[in-house]
Amino acid sequence: MKAMSAIDSRQSPDEILASGEYPLSRKDLADIAAMIYADAGIYLNDSKASLVYSRLSKHIRNLGLSGFREYCALVSSQEGAGARREMLSHLTTNFTRFFRENHHFEHLRDEVLPGLLNRARSGGRVRIWSAACSDGQEPYSIALTVLAMMPNAADYDFRILATDIDPKILAQARAGVYDENALETVSPAMRKQWFREVDAGGRRKFQVDDRVKKLITFNELNLMAQWPFKGNFDVIFCRNVVIYFDEPTQMKIWSRFASLLPDAGHLYIGHSERVSGDSKNLFDNIGITTYRYIGKSAGRRA
Repeated sequence: MKAMSAIDSRQSPDEILASGEYPLSRKDLADIAAMIYADAGIYLNDSKASLVYSRLSKHIRNLGLSGFREYCALVSSQEGAGARREMLSHLTTNFTRFFRENHHFEHLRDEVLPGLLNRARSGGRVRIWSAACSDGQEPYSIALTVLAMMPNAADYDFRILATDIDPKILAQARAGVYDENALETVSPAMRKQWFREVDAGGRRKFQVDDRVKKLITFNELNLMAQWPFKGNFDVIFCRNVVIYFDEPTQMKIWSRFASLLPDAGHLYIGHSERVSGDSKNLFDNIGITTYRYIGKSAGRRA
């Protein structure tokens, strides 16, 4: 793949791709794309010009800068490290909801958790990773699925790791406070048992019970950086994230996930994603965007 900052010689670097208070040139977009690719593996091209403009123009105004050229100079400098982290927060997408793509949670409940819960009851270790947890609705959905089957799961060596690249969205996840409409996909029984209404300045909000939070650890993690894990995960959720990466980065991520799964460990990915490259030989596709790691047997299939 060409360097993200490269501009085709047939194209003008001064061409304006998005107009407004701060015109966004092709060179500005290329520079921003190079930084976001280096930092997070996210691939941006000209078709994302309007999105980049809409998400960063207010940030530029708040910083008191003259436009995208000055902004690019700032976020590429050592002094602009904080602003660069803010840029990443603005450009990452955090759409989520409780029990999104519910077939994954049904499969987890019916096919995966019975064996894992038996292992936990017998004193074994169980680990689940929500690898791009956004504001927490995915890991809380996993925890609620677990608790519906084993209400005292937190008393055993059963833990869910929830990570995200954005520290701001992680703070929301740790708080676990949501608008009433966010709970539309949570059953009334679960709402009653695991959420409590909280005062939010006249607005009706609900907070996840501490018994649910006890199952989950939230940590900041960039999927493109080194992963500080010592043991395997029995289940990995990484949904609607890899779609933003280019193909070489996707293949690298699939391989890294495989290295953390035991034989017959499970990987759940987003509705528009597919395990690709050599990693396809490491997994069985056993359902809609649901994969099982075949481990040592992979060699016999090659």
